[in-house]
Amino acid sequence: MKNDTTTNPNKSIVEDAIPDPRIKIAGFLPDPQSRLDSTVMKYKPICDSSIPFRDLTNPTTKRESIARLIDKLDVTKNIRYKRTVEDTYCNVYSYDYCYFSNVYIPTVWWTDEAIQKILDGQEVEAIYNETVKTIYSSAIHDWFLKWGSSFGWKRIFSVEEMQNKVNTNGGVAIICAKRKQKGLSGHIVPVVPETDTNKAYRENGVVLYPLQSQAGKLNYNYFSEVKKDWWNDPLYSSFVFYYHD
Repeated sequence: MKNDTTTNPNKSIVEDAIPDPRIKIAGFLPDPQSRLDSTVMKYKPICDSSIPFRDLTNPTTKRESIARLIDKLDVTKNIRYKRTVEDTYCNVYSYDYCYFSNVYIPTVWWTDEAIQKILDGQEVEAIYNETVKTIYSSAIHDWFLKWGSSFGWKRIFSVEEMQNKVNTNGGVAIICAKRKQKGLSGHIVPVVPETDTNKAYRENGVVLYPLQSQAGKLNYNYFSEVKKDWWNDPLYSSFVFYYHD
């Protein structure tokens, strides 16, 4: 999560983002040191063949494999996601969830200088703390607005639509909120398909709080009502909902 709130928080950094074919993924190959039972190399993909990727065969296999993925990542128990005195790891968990769901959000992102070189047609290698730096949840909020469409993300505007899409299609949905105060944590959370035992919270048949999975001050494999509409907390200046098939 961490200290990444940008200036002018109430103004969208782009008016109408469109896909830019020049931009590319910032990241690394899986690293054997990046593991569920370790706190190191959190900015690299986990190297663990026992973690299931989302099965893209059809909506049923997508939903079922997402449930297996949540069980395997087990955010409530694995050391990788355990909060420390200094920090929480909503961004790491959301990145892992998306990585194994075969969609992209950044855990590191290009520096401004690297972006300019890429847009100018130059080849740029991802080098940690040189051409790429760790990106936290408030900055990911802005990343979705500026670059999300370049990686297949579509913005939507209701939790009902988000929950229906992940339930029906087995897709990936994200809520990302940006903190008002610079230097304090934003938050990012996947919205996940409902299961026989884990449900969104509805009133009169309408989703008020979608089914989610998170790392944070408290870690939950599944939750809905317990945190209400956390994204509307006055601590946050803005929030976005995004979806990817």
